[in-house]
Amino acid sequence: MPLPTILVADDDRSIRTVLSQALGRAGYQVRTTASAATLWQWIEEGEGDLVITDVVMPDENGLDLIPRIKRARPDMRVLVMSAQSTLMTAVKATQRGAFEYLPKPFDLKELLAVVERALAAPARTLAEPAAPLESEERMPLIGRSMAMQDIYRIIARLTTSDLTVMINGESGTGKELVARALHDYGRRRGGPFVAVNMAAIPRELIESELFGHERGAFTGATSRNPGRFEQAAGGTLFLDEIGDMPPEAQTRLLRVLQEGEFTTVGGRQPIRANVRIVAATHRDLRQSIRTGTFREDLFYRLNVVPIRLPPLRERVEDIPLLARHFLDRSREDGLPAKILADGAIERLQASRWPGNVRELENLMRRLAALYPQETITADLVDQELAEAASHDQEAEAPEILAKEPLADAVARHIRHFLAAGQDGMPLHDIYDRVIAEVERPLIQMTLAATRGNQIKAAAMLGLNRNTLRKKIRDLEIPVVRGVS
Repeated sequence: MPLPTILVADDDRSIRTVLSQALGRAGYQVRTTASAATLWQWIEEGEGDLVITDVVMPDENGLDLIPRIKRARPDMRVLVMSAQSTLMTAVKATQRGAFEYLPKPFDLKELLAVVERALAAPARTLAEPAAPLESEERMPLIGRSMAMQDIYRIIARLTTSDLTVMINGESGTGKELVARALHDYGRRRGGPFVAVNMAAIPRELIESELFGHERGAFTGATSRNPGRFEQAAGGTLFLDEIGDMPPEAQTRLLRVLQEGEFTTVGGRQPIRANVRIVAATHRDLRQSIRTGTFREDLFYRLNVVPIRLPPLRERVEDIPLLARHFLDRSREDGLPAKILADGAIERLQASRWPGNVRELENLMRRLAALYPQETITADLVDQELAEAASHDQEAEAPEILAKEPLADAVARHIRHFLAAGQDGMPLHDIYDRVIAEVERPLIQMTLAATRGNQIKAAAMLGLNRNTLRKKIRDLEIPVVRGVS
């Protein structure tokens, strides 16, 4: 059986040489060229079993060549490699029929694994050509780190299907940008993109917000109101902060995902759910399942394709590109043009960025607006970061604590107790100590809320009045009636 022949097209001689040697050692026959025209001639003559082509060629764009290759040789697999490591490159390569997209530089072992996979895969016929994509001037996602390249490839593959996606990432990492990219470059881009922040909707209004309501369904419902599922028909419904959805709404959403239809609040006629669902959260939903605040069956319905967005501290190599991008955007919005000194970039890359990409964008806009200097120096960056940190310590600590789940706060304090034991301090009565840590402030704050009224406090706590009195006495809690 003849050895498979790999056709390699790249205008860089050194890359052609490296690929030829690596593929040759792996047992393949290799032909290389720097010309798209020569590559096309070989394909027309029936040569080759697989193509590896760069995007930027002297005589033609490699991406433009893919549809012609697939029409002439539907069984021919095409691997695309490019130093233009952007989301648009990955999307275009996938939608035009490439088997895989590899950003430069790539690992040769990874390339050989992809080649082996491509040659073993069954032949795929060419799909209908995708509609032309919009201009690349406004990239939805910025970054060329390996972490972002992996995300680009996942997004590119998902643009050809309607699979449900779950995006997980810290606040400020760009979860909605990923959701919009999935919509804007996917099969439903002609339909609406509807975003719903589950954390921002009052609990009692969530079902009406999602599924709509009929006239007279409840007090104040004076007319029929379509919900977000109807508004997003034919497009994408983005459910942000899905971890904050209350249990009753989770049950209703699960039923819609299972049955593919829903009814409005107060309605009887089923309506087909013609939407693609993209969900997002900053929470660990598996932990929420363990604590009983999120349905496990709903999680698996939503988590068909998980995407984890890395925090900015995990892709520091993208910070210079992002910072310059935000300065360019600021200039377009009318702010003075600025450039970054090398020292300033180093300072930016050394920061932890708890607010992630959103925090970096805010800093760049602030520097562009507040300082007259054309060059942003390391000292200016240090000054702004220090000032922002001082404000964060004063303003954000209460907000963070307010959002922290009680179980997480308790776990944090238990770790302190256990850590003390690891440091040589004797551990005893941990159960009683932890219960007291929770019980004492709970009773104190409830009494404060009732202005010292023990009858009201006992009712709020669900305790017998005598039990409450005993706990107040045992815990030595001072009670001053009428003082909040």
